[in-house]
Amino acid sequence: MNIINIENLTKSFTDHLLFENASFFVQEYEKVGIVGINGTGKSTLLKIIAGEEEPDEGSVIKANHIIISYLPQNPSFDDSKSIQENILLQTENETEAITILTKLNITDLTQIVGNLSGGQRKKIALAIALSHPADLLILDEPTNHLDYGMIEWLQTYLNNYRGTVIMVTHDRYFLDEVCNRIVEIDLGHIYSYDTNYSGFLERKTAREESQRSSEQKRQNILRREIAWIRRGARARSTKQKAHIQRYEALRDQEAPVLKEQLQMSSIASRMGRTTVELHDICKGYEGKELISHFEYVFLKNDRIGFIGNNGCGKTTLMKMIAGVESPDSGTVTVGQTISLGYFHQEIAWMDPEERVIDYIKETGEYIPTADGKISASNMLERFLFTPDQQYSPIGKLSGGEKRRLALLNILMANPNFLILDEPTNDLDTETLAILEDYLEFFPGIVVTVSHDRHFLDRVVKRIFAFESDGIHQYEGGYTDYLQKAAIPFWDQGSDSSFERSSRTDNTNSQKDARSTWKKHDQKPKFTYQEQREYETIEDDIASLEAQIEALDRDIAANASSYGKLTELTAQKDALEEDLLNKLQRWEYLEELAEQIEQAK
Repeated sequence: MNIINIENLTKSFTDHLLFENASFFVQEYEKVGIVGINGTGKSTLLKIIAGEEEPDEGSVIKANHIIISYLPQNPSFDDSKSIQENILLQTENETEAITILTKLNITDLTQIVGNLSGGQRKKIALAIALSHPADLLILDEPTNHLDYGMIEWLQTYLNNYRGTVIMVTHDRYFLDEVCNRIVEIDLGHIYSYDTNYSGFLERKTAREESQRSSEQKRQNILRREIAWIRRGARARSTKQKAHIQRYEALRDQEAPVLKEQLQMSSIASRMGRTTVELHDICKGYEGKELISHFEYVFLKNDRIGFIGNNGCGKTTLMKMIAGVESPDSGTVTVGQTISLGYFHQEIAWMDPEERVIDYIKETGEYIPTADGKISASNMLERFLFTPDQQYSPIGKLSGGEKRRLALLNILMANPNFLILDEPTNDLDTETLAILEDYLEFFPGIVVTVSHDRHFLDRVVKRIFAFESDGIHQYEGGYTDYLQKAAIPFWDQGSDSSFERSSRTDNTNSQKDARSTWKKHDQKPKFTYQEQREYETIEDDIASLEAQIEALDRDIAANASSYGKLTELTAQKDALEEDLLNKLQRWEYLEELAEQIEQAK
C-alpha cells in the first residue's frame, strides 16, 4: 500500500529549480534512501513530505491517519532550557528518549542545550524523533556526529523498525545495510531503484550507458534526417511538412547531461626528506589524558586514518599536526618542504556576497596536473559547480555545497600533506566518490579522521585506533581493522551483484539485411518490390517516429517505476534501431531514384 504519493512536484529555491514535474511514491514498510549532490533538494523533499514546506506546484497525498516523526538537518530547541526540559517539550515518550540518549552517550540531562555542540544537539533531536511512535520516520542526516558503535546501533534499530523510513544520509555502508530502495534526485528529476546502494550504483551506471547509447542513436538518426532535408521532399504534402517538423524536434532535443569523471594525476609540491614527525606526544584536557607518548614518522605517500569514539582526541591530534595546538609534551617536527592543507570539521567563514569563482581564484588560478594545468573554473566544474553557480554569490549555496567549496579551496593551494578532519560530513555521495578518486592519484601524504567506513576502506592504507589502553596501529582499511581487532561487524555487506539483462546483438542481422538489398545493374531501375517500398517508406518512418514519441511520454510518466521504465526503454531501443535501418534504407532508395531520374 502506498502511504505517500507525490505527483508532478515542482519546487524552486530562490532562482534555482529543484524539481520539475517530478513524481514518486513510498510504500508501507519500505526503507528509502534519498541521494543526490548537495543543493539538489534532498532536505527540501523531506520537508515537503513532513509537511514543513509546500511545493510550488503538484500534490503530496498521504494515507489517512498516518503519523510522521521527523528529524530535521538542523534541529531547533529552547536553548535556555536543559536537555530533559527540551525532551519533555517535544515528546510524550520521555523514558524511551532518555534510553536512546544513553545509547548515544549523553547521560547528563541537566546540561543547558544552548551550551552544547552541534553534534550533541543532533543526538538529542535523533533520540526525540526515534521515541515518537510513528508510521513514517523521516531522517535527515541521522548518522552525522555518530561514532562507529552508535552507527551500528542505529543501523540495527532501523532494520528492526516496524514502519516506513525515508532518510537522507551520505554513509554508503549505512544505505547498503538499511535501505531496500534508493531514490535519486538528478537535474530536477527523481529516479527510483528497488535495491540497496550497491545495486543503485550498478543500475545508475546501466541507465547512463543507456542514455549514451540513446544519444548516439539520436545523432545517427539526425544525420539521416539531415540528408533527407538536404535532398528536399518529393512533394510539398502535409506528410512532408510533418516529417520536417519531426526533424526539427529531433534537432532541438537536448542531449542528456552526463557528468565527467574526475581522473587526473595531481602534482603536489616537492617533498624533501623530512615530512612530519611526532615524537613522544602527550596531550590531556581537564585532568583527562587523551594522547600518551604517541610516536609516528609520516612516510611519503602515506594514507593514514585515525578512528575512535567521539571525544577520544582524534581532532586534537589533527590540530597538533597542523600546528593549531601544541602538545603538553613531546615535539612535532614539520619539514621545510611540507605544504599543509588542513580541512577542518567546521568550515571557516565565507563572504556570502563573494562570487564562488572569485573565492577559489584567491587561492589559485590553476592547479598543476600530469596532463597540464587545470583552471579554477574547470576544477569547480569537476567538483560539481555549474557555470551558473560559479558566478553566483556564496550565500546562495547550501551547507553541503559550501563545505565542498571549502574542500576544493584547500586542494587549489597545491598542498603535499593533506589533513582531512571529518571530510565526509555533509558531503553527498557523488562528491565523496570524486574526492576518493582525487585522493587515489594524489602524490602526497593524506591523514584523515572519518566515521565514514566506506571512505576509510577506499582511501587509507593504515589505521590508528584510539582504544581504551592507547593508540594501536593496524594495516589496511576499516574492514581490515575490524577483522584484525576481532570486533564483530554486523554484516560485511550483502552480495551487491546486479544481473543486467543483455540485449541481443543484432549487428550481424543488420548486415545480413543490408546484403539482401537489391543491387541495381548498369542502367538503374527499381524492382517491383523497391518501387512499392519507395512509395510507402516515408509513412513507415513517420509511424516509427510517432511510436517513439508516444514511448517518450510513457517513459516520462513512469520515471519512478524501475521495472516499467526498463520495459519501455527496451521497446524504445528496438524502435530506434528499426527507425535507423528504415532511414538507411530510405537513403539508398532515394539515391537510386535520383540515378533513375538522371538516366532518363
